Amino acid sequence: MSLVELGKFARNEAYIVVGRLESEGIMALALDGNASITDGSQFFIPVRVMVDEEDVDAGRRILAESA
Repeated sequence: MSLVELGKFARNEAYIVVGRLESEGIMALALDGNASITDGSQFFIPVRVMVDEEDVDAGRRILAESA
């Protein structure tokens, strides 16, 4: 299993994307969601949504259909 970045999103949007992907059977992780929480800038740092390399194309299709 090799994780790759599906995209970067605003913090709350990233967790919505993870939920959407997981509802379709694609395991996803949100990374950097708590970055710089101590200085109050966590909402300004994009959150990376990561998926298995084999799921990138399916994940992109799901997100395109949701837009």
